[in-house]
Amino acid sequence: MKSQANASGGGRRARGRPRGWDDKTAQNTIKSLDRAMEVFEYLSEAQGKPLTMLADEMGQSPATVYRILVTLEGHRLVEFDHEEQVWHIGTGAFVIGARYLRRTSLVDRARPIMRKLMEATGETANLGIEREAAVLFLSQVETHANIRAFFPPGTLSPMHASGIGKALLAHMDEDRLDRLLARTDLQAFTEHSITDRSALKEDLKTIRARGFSVDNEEKNLGMRCIAAPVFDMNKEAVAGISVSGPTHRVDEAEIERLSSAVIGAAHQLTLAIGGGATEPRS
Repeated sequence: MKSQANASGGGRRARGRPRGWDDKTAQNTIKSLDRAMEVFEYLSEAQGKPLTMLADEMGQSPATVYRILVTLEGHRLVEFDHEEQVWHIGTGAFVIGARYLRRTSLVDRARPIMRKLMEATGETANLGIEREAAVLFLSQVETHANIRAFFPPGTLSPMHASGIGKALLAHMDEDRLDRLLARTDLQAFTEHSITDRSALKEDLKTIRARGFSVDNEEKNLGMRCIAAPVFDMNKEAVAGISVSGPTHRVDEAEIERLSSAVIGAAHQLTLAIGGGATEPRS
């Protein structure tokens, strides 16, 4: 009767979580499951471990770790290589991850992060990707200030004169970067535009090392943009997130504060889409 009442809209409404769901104390956690997830997560970062090494590194008994691994193996979350006598993450983990990625939308995941970035910085937040050697803006959260940058979704902008564009260029492999620059006209939009390929490459090296880029009035006089890359599961830069505004607000003294906020937002979005950050190179 209960199931019929619920199905027809009557009776008690189904809940996605019980009352007190935010109580994370021991009474609401399963210790054995928690320990199993610790083993699973550790193995995902340290592939190809024999049982004794895995147990020793985690400070657990081999018997406990073995029971966990066998249980996870039953769900194809881990696999045992009989020849090498080591454990790996299994195909089941990939299947679950792929299901997660199917419900992950870059724009949807970015919106709350961009909103917080705008509120924290007071400047317009932008999201863009590379399309046909240009930056395609996907989303924007505008500041409440009177003077603001405006990049409506669908806007295309040259990569060499864009904060997001340069953040993406800085993380391209050398061959791809050279091919892209070979067919790109480094047009001068302002006196600050970088039109020399060697000079642009030097700027990209600096960007990659410090983790953020600056469009210093390179596309529009009086406007400055600070951007950082967003990485996918293969640690490839697939998008950029930025803040932009007039130079009298986004001045030299503000770059450190704003760049820290932008890098943090980009890292949050990287994690939200299941990505992994790369180490900056000098």
